[in-house]
Amino acid sequence: MLLSGRCISKGTAKGEVMKTDVPISFLGGVDKKTGVIIDKSHPLYGKSIAGKVLVFPYGKGSTVGSYVLYALSRNGNAPAAIINKECETIIAIGAIISGIPAVDRLNGVIPNGVTAEVSAENGTVNY
Repeated sequence: MLLSGRCISKGTAKGEVMKTDVPISFLGGVDKKTGVIIDKSHPLYGKSIAGKVLVFPYGKGSTVGSYVLYALSRNGNAPAAIINKECETIIAIGAIISGIPAVDRLNGVIPNGVTAEVSAENGTVNY
């Protein structure tokens, strides 16, 4: 199924969808070396976001979260792509400086666990 949305950070990627309805704080919520969710109150606690098409409503927390995304990218443990309901500044900047394709405002729902191809230049997600 082909969904369309808005391009936030250009690029293309393919990976397994890891989805949550709970916002993510990258500063203090994700281990910047391993890509594992370390926020014990988050539903994805203990899971790695590395190489995943990470679907979450929006980011939260400190602006330093942008640099955590950058560190994840430098350490080879960043998500393959990011899909948000509404991408806010922290996630947008982090995705752009890290080279992580990102889109938001999709015109449909993407299921958890499917393999998805993100073409952020076109603002599309195909699964």
